[in-house]
Amino acid sequence: MSAYDSGMIPWPPDSAETPLAALVSGGLDSAVLLAESLRVYPAVTPITIRTGAVWEAAELEHLRQFLAAIRTRALRPLVELDLPVRDLYGDHWSLTGHGVPDARSADDAVYLPGRNVILFAKALLWCHLHGVPELATAPLASNPFPDATDAFYNGMAEVVNLAVRGTVSVLRPYAAMGLTKADVLKRGIGLPLQLTFSCIAPVAGRHCGCCNKCAERRLGFADAGMHDPTEYAHD
Repeated sequence: MSAYDSGMIPWPPDSAETPLAALVSGGLDSAVLLAESLRVYPAVTPITIRTGAVWEAAELEHLRQFLAAIRTRALRPLVELDLPVRDLYGDHWSLTGHGVPDARSADDAVYLPGRNVILFAKALLWCHLHGVPELATAPLASNPFPDATDAFYNGMAEVVNLAVRGTVSVLRPYAAMGLTKADVLKRGIGLPLQLTFSCIAPVAGRHCGCCNKCAERRLGFADAGMHDPTEYAHD
């Protein structure tokens, strides 16, 4: 367990001498986390993992634009890894785009079974193979899913490290600090947040404005008292 896990020190640290990898999706939380880490770490590698979800093309385009807008000497090229899940998920809404949870759905409607097992298996192995000792991720304190708990993250890192005789740790500072989405958005003031992407039912590469994640995005900006710069296909 790292110091970040127990909330012992703030994020980002005052200084850092080792490289960092950050698991990014193109969404608000991971974008702010990445931008904050660039202020301190000497080298930061963003990692994204494609599973075949219907929103990934739009998400990746936004992510590339965001990375270009925040580029610094510390930012390393985006690492794109693939791990398709159609053989696991079948005709799940995340792969077909049919029956996508709408703005009135409960938070757990967007749960993707074992998604973090898939993401972290590859990301942690990449870190091990490239000599990066820490992998940062941006779950919030309110994340309700079973694969977003302290036990999961610590256990996943332990299993992968055991498999490869590694020592890579997972940092999840926003959860450890008890932050909400509104808190994270305030930390991101001044960043090009309009280039982030949160939608699970994109329309011509834009936020649909009607899905569960678009509703969460709208609410986050409202709770933070900030202007929402997002272009939604439907208001």
